Amino acid sequence: MNASASPAESARPPFFGLSLWSVAAPILAVVAVALGKPEGLASALVIGVLLGGAILAAVYHAEVLAHYLGEPFGTLVLALAVTIIECSLIVSIMLSEGGQAQALARDTLIAAIMITINGIVGICLLAGGRRHHEQRYTQSGVSAGLAMLATLSVLTLVLPNYTTSASGAFYSSQQLVFVAIVSLLIYGTFVVAQTIRHRDHFLHHIPEADDHAHEAPVPRIKALASAAVLIVALVAVVLLAKNLSPMIEAGVAGIGAPAALVGIIIAALVLAPEGFAALRAAKANRVQTSLNLAIGSALATIGLTIPAVAIVALVLGLELELGLSMRTTVLLALTLLVATLTLGRGRTTVVQGVIHLTIFATYLFTTIVP
Repeated sequence: MNASASPAESARPPFFGLSLWSVAAPILAVVAVALGKPEGLASALVIGVLLGGAILAAVYHAEVLAHYLGEPFGTLVLALAVTIIECSLIVSIMLSEGGQAQALARDTLIAAIMITINGIVGICLLAGGRRHHEQRYTQSGVSAGLAMLATLSVLTLVLPNYTTSASGAFYSSQQLVFVAIVSLLIYGTFVVAQTIRHRDHFLHHIPEADDHAHEAPVPRIKALASAAVLIVALVAVVLLAKNLSPMIEAGVAGIGAPAALVGIIIAALVLAPEGFAALRAAKANRVQTSLNLAIGSALATIGLTIPAVAIVALVLGLELELGLSMRTTVLLALTLLVATLTLGRGRTTVVQGVIHLTIFATYLFTTIVP
């Protein structure tokens, strides 16, 4: 032992400066994934605990990367990582279940939009408003994101109900290719605007609210280690959620709720890392980061999922049921309208949070009691 080592050096966490728990939790979660699906309630509870640990670890590593990269790159990395893994899960289910999964993409997309724009945004605005009374953000970036989200949502989830080339809530092959290209183009435009062309539109720096202002810069090796462990944690979150799905399905069936509730629960588990990261940012008076995460996640989910599932559907000859029911279309329209009004002033209060949470509660209730 080096007697000359300072107390700070001797107390430095192992694993390139990362906390031990933040590395151990994802590893244990991966081990649980390898063990397969839970056989009973006890094993399901253990997996649930490990899932929670992996989610908290993902939030920890996302914040390390956000500190290293700076905004808005930190939020973009987390949103992209979660969406790519979620998209891979959807594609794998489509490949294994074929025609039985024709509505999977639609159910996942609408659940992600409702969870991010109503659930995550509502909780963040409510928690941030309670602590800081009123929070400010840069309106131009949020407005641009909402405009892109409205366009993608209508093109992918509403328009299929009103086209005539294919019957029902389906697109023809040519229409599906067109929508896939447009989705990728719009999301690519958003990424370029957020990171290069109009980066300042997605920033709102408040010196006294910056909880990283007095911290030492993150070393490159620590950031790289965090990035690697973040990927492991997110993969573990998605796969553990998939392994828990039979138990969730059994529980939902046991209470007599519609099967659509299963998709909402799985989507909520997958989006939990972004939700916790957004909530922490709102409590630290960085509501701009919260909104970047929520809107960016919704855009990434549509912009990356639609092209991926379109390729799978066209190659395998599957039909994708994308059109929403009338009830869900009304709630989507209400969500987009209210988001435009509540996030069109450059500042937020608890009032907007309550409104978004009310819409989210309505979505959940009408899913259970249609």
